[in-house]
Amino acid sequence: MARRRTARRLRQAVVASGAAVVLALLVRPVRTAVPASSAVSPSAAPVSASAATALDDSGPALFQALPASSKGRKGAAGKAAASVWRRPGDLLKRGKTGEAVPLAIAVDPRLRERHESLNRWHHIYSYSAKYRIKPDLARRIYDAAITAGLEPELGFRLVRVESVFDTKAVSPVGALGLTQLMPSTARLFEPAVTDEQLLTADVNLRIGFRYLRTLIRENKGDLKLALLVYNRGPVAVERALAMGRNPANGYESMVTKGYRGRGTLD
Repeated sequence: MARRRTARRLRQAVVASGAAVVLALLVRPVRTAVPASSAVSPSAAPVSASAATALDDSGPALFQALPASSKGRKGAAGKAAASVWRRPGDLLKRGKTGEAVPLAIAVDPRLRERHESLNRWHHIYSYSAKYRIKPDLARRIYDAAITAGLEPELGFRLVRVESVFDTKAVSPVGALGLTQLMPSTARLFEPAVTDEQLLTADVNLRIGFRYLRTLIRENKGDLKLALLVYNRGPVAVERALAMGRNPANGYESMVTKGYRGRGTLD
């Protein structure tokens, strides 16, 4: 009987000690050893922009490369923080010395091209709706204006006044196409161009916008005077100015009414 009581007490003591050990393990905070190789050296060089590119659903990530020097930072945490990730939109903070922390931003070229393409088509469709013309014609006018260095809005206004967006328009004096070019004027820029070619949108817009851009430059940025020369011809405008008369005939007002641009992109 005594042996049984002794064995029972021994088993109870063993169970109690085991429970105490398990409880201690559960309560004790878990410590994870950090490999020495994972520590960041405070003298490490900043990561380059090409190595900092990270692309996810929200676009390219921004990588902030902190200065190699750990001066002004206290403790091991400051020494280990040689480089950290920054989310897009985080403000560029300044250190205690007042110097801006440099940011190395890498943007995927494919995203830039996609953004530029979407922006271009947004403008094209906006002009198509504004002037009630087909998107294909709006695209041709927009691209021709950009190539010639004109503000697209001015290009659309010129075509509206000159031909009402009729690619086959022919005036009583022989002006042709969307920008109503005289064949003799067009051949100053492209000597081999034919009358048939001037009735095609791309050729007509290319030469007409180039001619207007040249007139704006020759008249030192005076857009209204350039438009008068485009409409009346240089001889008539020069004769009026030489006689002390105002060469305006209302054409320049029709083109620029409500327009606040300067005409050119540069």
